[in-house]
Amino acid sequence: MNDRAEKVRNILVPIISVILGFVLGALLMLVTGYNPIVGYNAMFSAAFQSTMSVGEILVGAAPLIFTALGFSVANSAGFFNIGLSGQALCGWVASVWVALSMPDSPKLVVVALAIIAGGLAGAVAAAIPGVLRAFFGTSEVIVTIMMNYVLLYTANHIVNNVMSEEIISNKGVTKLVGMNGTLRAPWLTQIFGGSRINMGIFLALIFLVIVWFLMKKTTLGFEIRSVGLNPFASEYAGMSSKRTIIVSMIISGSLAGLGGVVQGIGTFNNYFVQGSSISIGFDGMAVSLLGNGSSIGILLSALLFSVLQLGGQGMQFAGIPSELANSVIPLIIFFVAINYVVRLGLAKVSGNKKQVEVVEEKSKPNEESQEGGEL
Repeated sequence: MNDRAEKVRNILVPIISVILGFVLGALLMLVTGYNPIVGYNAMFSAAFQSTMSVGEILVGAAPLIFTALGFSVANSAGFFNIGLSGQALCGWVASVWVALSMPDSPKLVVVALAIIAGGLAGAVAAAIPGVLRAFFGTSEVIVTIMMNYVLLYTANHIVNNVMSEEIISNKGVTKLVGMNGTLRAPWLTQIFGGSRINMGIFLALIFLVIVWFLMKKTTLGFEIRSVGLNPFASEYAGMSSKRTIIVSMIISGSLAGLGGVVQGIGTFNNYFVQGSSISIGFDGMAVSLLGNGSSIGILLSALLFSVLQLGGQGMQFAGIPSELANSVIPLIIFFVAINYVVRLGLAKVSGNKKQVEVVEEKSKPNEESQEGGEL
């Protein structure tokens, strides 16, 4: 009975978080003198006004799915991969570089190599903090945050000083990837009214299934989840915490790298110098948390975030400031972050004292359990 009630709460918490985010966003609009009905109507009208806008929703969701999956795998191992932005950037640069370096090769070969290169680039970038955490006990949060800056400026250096002049259009901007190296398909563009939609969304859906199978149906997935729950008990059971930490980080980085691939040879079809860390990394973390790390939850959360990001532009056209238009997503994340309060509220509403006790007990730190990878 407790397990059933817990499953119900796991479903209701993100739904209630979304609702509360919209409600508080509406209150902010009212307090500042704007009509929330007009604002939200403008948001959803802009997001679903045409087949082109629907295509753009899928364009925005695809890379978020990859970075959310990357965060979910690392989180299952018991630690936070904050370096998703840098790892995705590596995938973006690598995929565009490979695609532009093979202008006369068959599309199947170029796209396959670009995808592999992007995934590997992200994996290598993530392996560094993974190794440091496993063997030296460094904080993965600090290392991955710092690596975001290292990878950002390394990528900008590569496009400015390392790439061949033959593939550079202007200072800091590469040429567009040819049709033999892009994830875009003319038939998809026609269906969705000329949007930037590409095969990246199908690639994301495939990896949703692959990661679900990996984490739920394989020995490696079981080891990753076990290490995340208790690395000491996992070691006692014969699992290598160090190996599992590094492998989970490599998987996480490769998925983030694939998110960058979708950006590089799908959404933009080139690379241009970035002034700051790309947003899909941090947004992917929020998508994963809202989706509770599950494949279905991540898919729905990615679509929701994409709708909010695209619809926010429509709210601005309706005269609502961008600060208010962009407030709904952080408000939703806020309620996800305080999910204990939401869970406790649901338990109390049910009138079951045992359920309240279960929620309160799970909120207490477990002295026998350590954060994944703390050896």
